[in-house]
Amino acid sequence: MTEQRIGIIDIGSNSIRLVVCERTSNGAHRVIDGSKRAARLSEQLNDDGALPDDILNELVDMINHFRLICAHHKTGLIRAVATAAIRNSTNRNHILSRIREETGLEIELISGEEEAGYGFLGMINTMSVTDGFLIDIGGGSTEVSLFRDRRLVQAFSFPFGCVSLTRQFAKNGMLSDAQLADLEQLVEQAVNRLPWLKQTPGLPLVGVGGTVRSLGKMQQAYIKYPFESTHNYPIEGQAADELFELLRQLPLNKRKNMPGLSKDRVDIIVPGLAILRTIYRAVGASNYIICGAGLRDGLFFSTRFPDQPRLDDVTMYSVNNLAALHPEAPMQHTTHVNRIVLQLTELLYAGKPSKDQAALFIDIASTLHRIGASIDYYDYKKHTFYLMINSRLNGLSHRELLICSLIASYKSKNRTKQIAAPYKPLLSEDDLALIYKLGMLLQLAIALDRSETQVIGKLIAEESEGKLHLRAVRASGSLAVERKEVESQADDFRKLWGLTPVLHEH
Repeated sequence: MTEQRIGIIDIGSNSIRLVVCERTSNGAHRVIDGSKRAARLSEQLNDDGALPDDILNELVDMINHFRLICAHHKTGLIRAVATAAIRNSTNRNHILSRIREETGLEIELISGEEEAGYGFLGMINTMSVTDGFLIDIGGGSTEVSLFRDRRLVQAFSFPFGCVSLTRQFAKNGMLSDAQLADLEQLVEQAVNRLPWLKQTPGLPLVGVGGTVRSLGKMQQAYIKYPFESTHNYPIEGQAADELFELLRQLPLNKRKNMPGLSKDRVDIIVPGLAILRTIYRAVGASNYIICGAGLRDGLFFSTRFPDQPRLDDVTMYSVNNLAALHPEAPMQHTTHVNRIVLQLTELLYAGKPSKDQAALFIDIASTLHRIGASIDYYDYKKHTFYLMINSRLNGLSHRELLICSLIASYKSKNRTKQIAAPYKPLLSEDDLALIYKLGMLLQLAIALDRSETQVIGKLIAEESEGKLHLRAVRASGSLAVERKEVESQADDFRKLWGLTPVLHEH
């Protein structure tokens, strides 16, 4: 693909969204614009199942508005898809031809199975989960998929969603016990027609889409969770049930004040969560995991990388993408530090069960440790922490992201304790001990290229008699700067590692 910018328009049953993705000159990808409009298309179908002309006029205006935003960004390609509301409308051919005539855009009407496939791709390219069920509750349809070993095994699209079932069972957004029982019966009967949904209990139910994201935001606000992202956020079944009952009892005027719930979901959230809980119970899931990616992300990956849209290594793709977004960090220095610190980790963790985990954390932290310099060199560690913690580094849990960010921005034990304090519930004492040790190890690796000239061509490291001997086998110049830097860190390093680092010229 040669396009530098791609616009993706998702004409959903509940909302219509635009996202504009850019490929930078360094090969990194990022979202540079986005817009969302509530549409409730599946609510607007008339008694004949057709979308009335006045609603279609609004839809055409909205798509033209999105097209102008794309034109403003000089977007090379716009990919527009429509899902259940238009798929299920009796006048869909008329809708698609009107949009084509009045906007110049060819809309892809994707099937329920294709929708599930793109949703799966968006999820699997942003999470490290191996096996599970995936659910996407839209306004007019609900896609459920089974994946094993990171591959899609089965997928089905149910012809109901949070908007259509609100219309059927909860016209005013309130769901009585009897209405809830009727809704659950409808969903259970649909599930029972697909035996594969009940054959693998004990797997997580990964949720994408607005209903599940709202659940994550509300749950985090309810328990005062210290981390802002809902992506890769786990929720126990019982916690979701408690929140559901709390919401169901609240009248709409009070429900709209619920922290984490957007005002355009106040009436449809309870029927949406009722679908979610019923399918959760039916598949015998172990817990929920919220996924912040989904259909639009899947469309991006399939458009940008048509030959191989599924990523092999979600985490390192994401890490390298973030590094490429901050080209101010000196690439040769960062690569050199990364190589040295991985060599030292290999030596100091040899034979220890935590070796692989330590190597992953230090690999990520050393690759990203200088990105904060893109804001301000003088306090770049503080900015590195902020950038990492607020970037979606995919494939990592919130705890793992926090650990990597604290290692990358490490200056001293006390300073790290201060930065980590607001996130205390996420970190154990063992986690902090690991952060201190790996943070100090990264500082030593940075010291070994303090001149940023890669003066040490090859390093031999060995432990003996309480010392960590570092021998520069191939040095292309004076090691005076590096030696002084290593000496200044020796005491702090010894306190954490029980070893005094000494740099020798071979």
